[in-house]
Amino acid sequence: MISERLNSHCFCVSLDAAALKNALVEELGSKELVTLVEERCPYLFSARPVFISDSQAGEMAEVVAAVEALSALPKYREYVLANAPAIARHNPGGARGVFFGYDFHLGDSSIGVIEINTNAGGAMLNAVMARAHHACCLDDHRMALAAAEAEAFEQHIVQMFLAEWRLSGHSRPLKTIAIVDTAPQEQYLYPEFLLFKNLFERNGLHVIIADPSELELFAGVLMHGDTPIDLVYNRLTDFYLETPGSSALREAYLENAVVLTPHPQAHALYADKGNMALLGDDELLTKFGTSQEVRDVLAKHILHTEIVDAVHADRIWSERRNLFFKPKTGYGSRAAYRGDKVTKRVWQDILAGQYIAQAIMPPGERLAGTPDGPETLKFDLRCYAYGGKIQWTAARLYQGQTTNFRTPGGGFSPVYTLPDVRLSSEINGILKAASEATSCCDKSCT
Repeated sequence: MISERLNSHCFCVSLDAAALKNALVEELGSKELVTLVEERCPYLFSARPVFISDSQAGEMAEVVAAVEALSALPKYREYVLANAPAIARHNPGGARGVFFGYDFHLGDSSIGVIEINTNAGGAMLNAVMARAHHACCLDDHRMALAAAEAEAFEQHIVQMFLAEWRLSGHSRPLKTIAIVDTAPQEQYLYPEFLLFKNLFERNGLHVIIADPSELELFAGVLMHGDTPIDLVYNRLTDFYLETPGSSALREAYLENAVVLTPHPQAHALYADKGNMALLGDDELLTKFGTSQEVRDVLAKHILHTEIVDAVHADRIWSERRNLFFKPKTGYGSRAAYRGDKVTKRVWQDILAGQYIAQAIMPPGERLAGTPDGPETLKFDLRCYAYGGKIQWTAARLYQGQTTNFRTPGGGFSPVYTLPDVRLSSEINGILKAASEATSCCDKSCT
């Protein structure tokens, strides 16, 4: 496919650094805050775009819709929630959960789901970045579509939070949002919290960024100091609100005193990594009443996953070189291991903990550097979704075992879609122009 050839041949640099800085200044309202972003997070944004085909984009949308359809089935929900912490069985009151993140790897002719998250970070960073990338190797029609989608994305974000408020049964206007994470100013993606704050405030909302321990429940109202909180944008990795610092938020959630999004039930239904084993179990999916269409989509794209247990320990150990091990309730790349790197000591830790073993699918690769000094970066794709529909797709370029935002030249990258088939003469012309370019090739690629 032309998209794969461009990923392996195109040296185009589509990121306009000056435009990115201007967009950050406009969003954050302060050059000092932009300096904070540049100093704390120097590898947040990659200059290289990633290309996928129309059919690959369509397949990812099918996966998101299939998981959404499965998660709505009563028998699936009953099965999952029966094995989840009690708080996951609390009715969240209508909120769906914002910013689901579906992470994919692309193979030569396949797409594999790596994991699903319910508090995926980076969406607002991508919204800002979109202003500074110029669609590379696209014809006029696709360039116009990419520009329109970027312009609309920020407003879609605002509308999503307003929808969560309405779905939770509120008719009065949403007034105050609290963006909540542990020690938020110390978080690597704290600059994104500031971007969200600015966006919401431009749309007439009052915004607080807070640690959960700063919240109190008073007379049925969740408070931050003297300010009542209507909705909490939950960025915690304390998914079930189990730590002492989350006690007020937990109580407010259980008393329906606040709209919490995303919430514990969403995490249990979608993001518990043990669910990846369920998604690939056709016999169990059939018992849930899953349609043949949904089962076919999941069978095609869900990487084989199983729960690590003592009964199958010897077999899993013998197959470890083809497996990736992740803690069932973990997040990011914490305590995750490639099987070929697992020592006997680490294996004992895996057996003692709650882990899944997932078939390894190598990430995609993107050419970087220059024609005189080429290098290759890995990439995965993250689809941000709400209500079963994809809002935005971004790539994450990196080196090493997992995405880390520590790789020079790496970071978030825009994803551009291209037709599956072009005439060979067109392909040759595009590749020739792209391979000779060291900056954005504009129309020379098309």
